[in-house]
Amino acid sequence: MSKLIIDGDYYKHFLNSAAFPYTDSEQTCVKNTVLKMLDTPTYGSRPGMLLGKIQSGKTKTFMAIIGLGFDNGYDVSIVLTKGTKALSKQTHIRIQNDFGRFVEHDDVLVFDIMNMPQQLTGYELKKKLIIVVKKQKQNLEKLLALYSDHDYGLYDKKSLLIDDEADFASIGYRRSEGEIDANLTAKKLDELRNKAKDASFLQVTATPYSLYLQPEDVDVKGEAFKPVRPAFTELVPVNDAYIGSDYYFNDADDPDSVASKLDISLTHNELLVLKRRDGRRLNVDDVLTSNAIEGLRGSFVNFIVGGVIRQNQAIKSGENFKKFSFLIHTEVAKAAHEWQKEIVDNILLKLNDEAKKRTDLFKKLIRQGYDELETSISQSGYYLPEYQNVEDRIAVALNDGEVLITSVNSEKNVEELLDDTGQLKLRTPLNIFIGGQILDRGITIGNLIGFYYGRRPNRFQQDTVLQHSRMYGYRPKEDLAVTRFYTEPTIYNAMRRMHESDVALRDEISKNPNQEVIFIQGSDDGAVVPCSPNKILLSETTTLRPHRRLLPVGFQTDYKSYTRPITERIDKLLSVVQPDGASATPFKIPTKIAHKIIGESKQAIKMTEDEGYTFDWRGMHSAIDYLSGRSPNPDEIWCLWLTNRNNARLAGTGSHTKYVATPDTATTEGATARQYATDTPMLMLFRQNGSEDRGWKDAPFYWPLLFAPGNTRTAIYANETTD
Repeated sequence: MSKLIIDGDYYKHFLNSAAFPYTDSEQTCVKNTVLKMLDTPTYGSRPGMLLGKIQSGKTKTFMAIIGLGFDNGYDVSIVLTKGTKALSKQTHIRIQNDFGRFVEHDDVLVFDIMNMPQQLTGYELKKKLIIVVKKQKQNLEKLLALYSDHDYGLYDKKSLLIDDEADFASIGYRRSEGEIDANLTAKKLDELRNKAKDASFLQVTATPYSLYLQPEDVDVKGEAFKPVRPAFTELVPVNDAYIGSDYYFNDADDPDSVASKLDISLTHNELLVLKRRDGRRLNVDDVLTSNAIEGLRGSFVNFIVGGVIRQNQAIKSGENFKKFSFLIHTEVAKAAHEWQKEIVDNILLKLNDEAKKRTDLFKKLIRQGYDELETSISQSGYYLPEYQNVEDRIAVALNDGEVLITSVNSEKNVEELLDDTGQLKLRTPLNIFIGGQILDRGITIGNLIGFYYGRRPNRFQQDTVLQHSRMYGYRPKEDLAVTRFYTEPTIYNAMRRMHESDVALRDEISKNPNQEVIFIQGSDDGAVVPCSPNKILLSETTTLRPHRRLLPVGFQTDYKSYTRPITERIDKLLSVVQPDGASATPFKIPTKIAHKIIGESKQAIKMTEDEGYTFDWRGMHSAIDYLSGRSPNPDEIWCLWLTNRNNARLAGTGSHTKYVATPDTATTEGATARQYATDTPMLMLFRQNGSEDRGWKDAPFYWPLLFAPGNTRTAIYANETTD
């Protein structure tokens, strides 16, 4: 094992001068990565992996890795960036700033590959070199040319190649004229390993699925090609100040957490209104009253109310004045952005007109926003300014031009909007950005307290959607109390499934970096078989892990004349296997009976699909087969039969979840399941009375819930695969 030099000038510079100090765990990550790079052969097809979370400090970490690498024999660092001018510029600025002292003293030279001198002098070759390369054809070809020309001087240099946002443009395949061809960047990196005499390769990403899930080998146009698969993985640590998917999806389920107030549901119809101009759906003169954009209008008001409240809190506590941001991201088309900007411009204009007159409409809208945020601020225990103070301050902010609406839909826009740190400039106290894909990855938006997200493709791609999550990052706890996330239930549920898959993969890597998550596929005949993970579309999967609950949420029952006979048939099925009737003590039932009961239950349950609520019934069947098949007695599972239940259909006042999602409780049924379901799954059957006063259709029905056993090994299950 190599002996690591940790007291060199470069690494000490990062430890001593960073605006955000490196924690012990971050230092361990940096040292472990460089040590592995020195001791583990890495190539274009077998790179090291630095795995972080969205906006979690990956760049900060790999900057220190470059510094420590320079102290330990590396002379050149190549930094590959996403192929956009904006991100390339952002990376270049960041490197110049972070290595500023060494650049100033002429110890480090920083280049954009396209602006490299035709020849480096002997004097320059004695310096440490950092070269920024976009993942784009001309950039990559020039990089290969520099390493191919032995007289240029890079060939003999010990080089550290860092592929930032490595899942973007660095892997993938396409079919061309009947043959499979590899992505350009993947092929060029594969070539580079043969051009550079002594090079180490490190990938950096927060969305690693496409990297881990590459096939072992691919026949590319008749030639063997080695796909990119990590040689080792190092996890970038995060501290308590990081707000990621755990907060948005796990903590949000806890009614005692302020995160439970985060999610505000949008309707699919509203997203259609924002898609294109249509006077039949929305007249811009009616933006303050139209039901068609109730969610967007509410999000706008909540943002300015939240921003003003935070500014009041800062003044009271003596903090520095802060500017805040709000992001609207629903479409990629520029025409949609123009239409959305026109709508939001009109909301601002007309709200300002109402504010000048202090009309009842103005007061009503501001009061609604104040009341919405009051619940989470009070729950957090933070100072809440008097309503009149907030109303008065908002009127001034609107009149004085403190609210700025900016459309960001091209590279030129973003490049012009970046500040000296590479973040989007917050020019005014309250900044609203409307944009598309250009804002997804790598672009940082500071002090984001509102995210209106409506991207709803036919198929959700894990890496793409997660990279849109600009609301993740290091956030002050005070900001969280006024932060809101606006999206449609279908999108929210897809993002939740992605969160579960992401957590599953990271947990497995954390336990054993060499252990892979199981990927399985259900077939039409009911069999569950292993499948090639690179074929799984992750947003159409179910993540199975210890104590995972699978149940339908967001539904109504069928008419009682239809529902009641279904319930009676389930009663008879259960009475045969359990003559003593329902009780709080679980019993075993054959899996074939479990399948029949679920099939019957499904007939009475009608998902509110028009509101975005769906349930994968086939996935529940397949999960039973997979989980029971791994148990000592694969032909039976536990059953918990509970009757006379009176769960309401709709969640209570103050809940940001429209429908009740918990027919069970963690302390009662959950505790029972944890006690019994160690190796064998449990099917919980809640016989609901279904009364009208609880929101149902006055007929009893069964609400099924599948509970994964405690000894379940993490698996990602898909009913269908994609070629």
